[in-house]
Amino acid sequence: MSDDAEQERLRIDRWLWCARFFKTRSVAAEAVRAGHVRLNGQRVKPAHAVKIGDALIVELRDDSARDVHIAAIPARRGPAPEAATTYVETTESIERRRVAAEQRALRPAFAPPTSGRPDKRTRRLLLRVRQRGPVNQP
Repeated sequence: MSDDAEQERLRIDRWLWCARFFKTRSVAAEAVRAGHVRLNGQRVKPAHAVKIGDALIVELRDDSARDVHIAAIPARRGPAPEAATTYVETTESIERRRVAAEQRALRPAFAPPTSGRPDKRTRRLLLRVRQRGPVNQP
């Protein structure tokens, strides 16, 4: 393969790591192996090469899926603003994430137990939620 062709392709696990979808390359490879990443609708192996224009569906740990199109092949794993230029997220994916964030904001941060007397930790959390004062007062 020529140098130009090598620069236009990159292993999918390395691209996911460089684009900052995953913290480590091994975690990215494990996600690909587990089927949480689909390339053009197909399951692939971590060594599969991606190129500009490919479509990815990445299922993340918080049960959200991001649909992206590869816009660039990064030369290195740089800062987040640089990594964000390597892909274009679809408008449907952005809208799904916005709706999910709104639903998380409406959900109660803490659900007290339904029966029995609360334990010490639960009582402190209840006090903090109800804003009745400092929790760690003697």
